[in-house]
Amino acid sequence: MTRSTTVGEALAMLDKAASGLLLLVRDNTTFERTVTDGDLRRLLLNGKQLDARLVDLPSIESIVVHDNVSRRDALGLMNQHGINHLPVVDRNGHVVQVLDRRDIDRQILLSTPHLGDSEQDFVQEAFRTNWIAPLGPNVDAFERELADYVGMTHAAAVSSGTAAIHLALILLGVTKGDTVFCSSLTFAASANPIVYQGAEPVFIDSDEESWNMSPMALERALAAAEKVGRLPKAVIVVSLYGQSANMDPLVALCERFGVPLVEDAAESLGAKYKGRASGTFGKLGIYSFNGNKIITTSGGGMLVSDDRELIEKAKFLATQARDPAPHYQHSVIGYNYRMSNILAGVGRGQLTVLEERVAARRAVFDRYRSALSDVGINWMPEPEWSFSTHWLTACTIDPATGVSSERLIKALAAEMIEARPVWKPMHMQPVFQHCQYFTGGGPSVSDRLFEQGVCLPSGSNMMMADVDRIIDVIRKTISG
Repeated sequence: MTRSTTVGEALAMLDKAASGLLLLVRDNTTFERTVTDGDLRRLLLNGKQLDARLVDLPSIESIVVHDNVSRRDALGLMNQHGINHLPVVDRNGHVVQVLDRRDIDRQILLSTPHLGDSEQDFVQEAFRTNWIAPLGPNVDAFERELADYVGMTHAAAVSSGTAAIHLALILLGVTKGDTVFCSSLTFAASANPIVYQGAEPVFIDSDEESWNMSPMALERALAAAEKVGRLPKAVIVVSLYGQSANMDPLVALCERFGVPLVEDAAESLGAKYKGRASGTFGKLGIYSFNGNKIITTSGGGMLVSDDRELIEKAKFLATQARDPAPHYQHSVIGYNYRMSNILAGVGRGQLTVLEERVAARRAVFDRYRSALSDVGINWMPEPEWSFSTHWLTACTIDPATGVSSERLIKALAAEMIEARPVWKPMHMQPVFQHCQYFTGGGPSVSDRLFEQGVCLPSGSNMMMADVDRIIDVIRKTISG
């Protein structure tokens, strides 16, 4: 509208637009100022009639931004000036868009919990029966249902995936002075339990084929350990970002050297290796139900095995190792690691929709891959033997683009989009820098993946419009 517009016409425009904001322009093109219903009410209170024109509206310098502004900067200006709208103007002073706080003040997060309806039924049953303390029918059922789903015979529901790894190492007799081999490209929770037991981690590089533990690197490490008469007490193979490691050669190596294998499938529940569930190839397998995982119990984990005796002992240790006596008696040190009946109810409900969650995350990955096939992005491989959940969409940025992973992550953050680097390898962590590290004989794959890698938002409850918003930022950042 222009200065020749009447107050009544402006009020009618406001009512029709339902945005609470009008734009006043000169010569029908150049932006002059914003007009709110408050501005119009003040004209009426000062004696102006509905047929009065806006010539008496005071001239002010409205806050505007240019069309290259980031969402974060725009939101900062809104907060600074206490406003909810920002006109975006081009170099000629023409308004090309009006930013609304409701539209831009919404961050896209990496991987958020995705709850359904059935979780409440199991939780309400726990409340109805007053069975909210640790253990109970939901815990028993969740263990049974999870074990059935992955094709194992026994399971123990615990407080976290970390607790499950810790129990696995205790069950395998890991003690002070031992060594445990572990994937280097992983979260610290895979390695920390080794130190809890007073043992020393030895880290193993990834392969290019799956980004998970390299069979060649593991063979070099085992051969070196055998040569000095110090084979590890266990090998922890981590399956990253929803994809199984190449298990056949890893299992064969562990069998050849007589070392038990623990499969850390915290990130790969629902994934398959040659049709078999990830997490079921080792002596013990673990899953995580942390808030960002493909299904969640808020916090929780599961230890699985076909060895009944191991799982029964895990449950005993996880319940403070209380002896079967009429009084409180403890012959060994135990832990408060069991899952509560309420959280197990959430897990039971989540498990019923796991297949849907997997399909949704794979659809998100497919959208990224199809839309960004020409901008210098290399996706985490999915070998022919793998069925990945794509819990997180992981990729590397080709150095030839001239755009670093750090720059892309910052560009996404400026648009209220959470992304993060690929895990910083354990052998690069200050707390583990003294530990041995084995590659497959060439340059470190883990180092390169960390340097070039990015994890993109991948939630199963994301709208495809959000995925397209992310794609747009990536294309603009990489293509300039």
